[in-house]
Parts: sequence; structure tokens; C-alpha cells
Amino acid sequence: MPAPGTEQMPIQTPCIKVCEIDPASQLCAGCGRTLQEIGRWGAMSDAERAAIMAGLPGRLDRAGLVAPAGAR
Repeated sequence: MPAPGTEQMPIQTPCIKVCEIDPASQLCAGCGRTLQEIGRWGAMSDAERAAIMAGLPGRLDRAGLVAPAGAR
């Protein structure tokens, strides 16, 4: 248990537990991130994660990827 006052907020993530890399776009079909982004996610700053998350819907659209109904 963390010491009082040292609790951290959970890291925001676009992960919807549909982890499958699309071979054509090299993006996760669930969240739209690259393997490199997924691997570095925990080490990124909040600003880096926010910038990536802001671009994910357009990325998925351009790649022609659609998340399963109810996943977003």
C-alpha cells in the first residue's frame, strides 16, 4: 500500500482489449497505436500520451479500421 499522499493516478490508455496488429497499417486494430507506442506507453509523459490519443480516431479512420461495436 502506498504511503499517504503518494498515490498515483492511473495512466490513461486508449486500450479496449482488442489487441491485434493490422498488417497493412501496422496499427493496433483496437486502439490505433503502433507497437512502439504501446511498448513505451508507461514511460511517456502525460502530454505525449494525450497528443497520441488525440490523433487516434483519425488514424483509425485513415487506416480503415473500425473498433468492435460498443468497444469505444
